[in-house]
Amino acid sequence: KALIIVDHGSTVEEANEMLAEVAGLIRSNEKCDFDIVRYCHMELAEPTIAEAFGACAAEGASHIVIHPYFLTPGKHSTQDIPRMAAEAAGRHKGVSYYVTEPLGVHENIIEVILERAADKKGA
Repeated sequence: KALIIVDHGSTVEEANEMLAEVAGLIRSNEKCDFDIVRYCHMELAEPTIAEAFGACAAEGASHIVIHPYFLTPGKHSTQDIPRMAAEAAGRHKGVSYYVTEPLGVHENIIEVILERAADKKGA
């Protein structure tokens, strides 16, 4: 079982590197039950969705969960990424996939916002 996290992608390399860091944190988390964890970018940078999907399939994944690393359910997370995932899956018969909802509203995100805001109180 594989997990691919996908963001928009950027021409700013530091932004793209952050997703690699997130993938590393997921991989090393004791709650992670995925055999394979990859990251990719929807556009503007590599690896692409097709490349990440292909790498997971090459590593033996029979099911791939694709998570749009986006805050809200906009066009990219509800239309573009599912379309790109379907195209990638079409090249790998026998590999199923599922595209999750984006991050959205979750109490853990609220905790992060409050933590970041508390760092700057009175500044």
